[in-house]
Amino acid sequence: MQSILNQLVYFGYLQSIFLLLIYLFSPKNRKNINGYIAFLVLVLAIGLSGRVIYLSGIFGSNYRLFIFSEFATLLFGATIYLFTRSSLLGKRFTTKDLFHYAPAFFFNIIVTFIFILPTDQVIKERVDSGEHFRNTILLVGIGLLFNIGYWIMSLRIFMKFRAKIKNEVSYSIQTGFFLNFLIAIGICLVCWVTMYFTWIFGFKGLDRSAWQIIWLSIASIILFIAFYGMKEPDLYKITSLVKTKKYIHSKLSNDDLSLLKVKLDTLMQEKKPYLNQKLLKSELAEMMGISNPEIARLLNERIGMNFFEYINYYRIKEFIELSRSEKATAMTFFGIAQEAGFNSKTTFNKSFKNLMGTTPKVYFSNTSINNDQI
Repeated sequence: MQSILNQLVYFGYLQSIFLLLIYLFSPKNRKNINGYIAFLVLVLAIGLSGRVIYLSGIFGSNYRLFIFSEFATLLFGATIYLFTRSSLLGKRFTTKDLFHYAPAFFFNIIVTFIFILPTDQVIKERVDSGEHFRNTILLVGIGLLFNIGYWIMSLRIFMKFRAKIKNEVSYSIQTGFFLNFLIAIGICLVCWVTMYFTWIFGFKGLDRSAWQIIWLSIASIILFIAFYGMKEPDLYKITSLVKTKKYIHSKLSNDDLSLLKVKLDTLMQEKKPYLNQKLLKSELAEMMGISNPEIARLLNERIGMNFFEYINYYRIKEFIELSRSEKATAMTFFGIAQEAGFNSKTTFNKSFKNLMGTTPKVYFSNTSINNDQI
């Protein structure tokens, strides 16, 4: 088991070096890799380097080489948070963001003075007295707290983003990657916490293997998103789809809102902007000649729907109309839904059931449409 884990450490380290070289010497691929992902790979390389040197035995079995890997401990959480914020909120790195790495800086100084600089004799005395164990428990606990804290902050950003997105876009955006990414990191942290407490209570049999497995799990996640990011560069550009222009909030009277509602109804019926599968709220506002906040108020106060619900309401109406046409006899339900403006089968089925109270298949069970075409 240990031999396999050691080989995986070598593999992960070589892959991280390979990705860093691509980032440094391939301008084309560098454009496709989120800068925070590149830094995560660098952090990973730092974290694995000490283990690789230690396992290779080049400088003997000096445990200080293994401790060197802990320099990366507090860098992971902050970088994952900044990566999530950058991808979902479009916030670029500023000098103020260096504050997030201040704990890692001081943590590494403490690790250096406590575990690396002291002589072997001093370390042995600390081990015998139990001081070494207490220091280790304290620092690992600090590392856990910071990483868990940044993971929670990342998850909150994602949840707020997903809740807000329906007020800006009329289609389904694939945010599952970020959720799965955060879940995977969360599982690693749970394992880390579990091993931390087993260590505290004296269950040391799995120490070495368990810590390596946690490191390798985090390494696998980072390497995966780095490779996948090169393959699917738009994965990290979600925020560019939902950026809206900033407007000054104007005050509309009730009469203004009533007139705007008539104008909006006419626009939807005559120009059918909902047929655009990628329609944004800002685009509809521009067609109306009003601001984003104004159309949001119009939808909320006069229609009682958010943007996502309103546009898909018209798409369902269009779908029902199209489904009764001769053209629809040679199409599946989702094919018709795409003609009506939907880009996701899941969104279509959910929207249809919410509006009509049943599934498309049941609703059209008495029509001439083939019930199997759903």
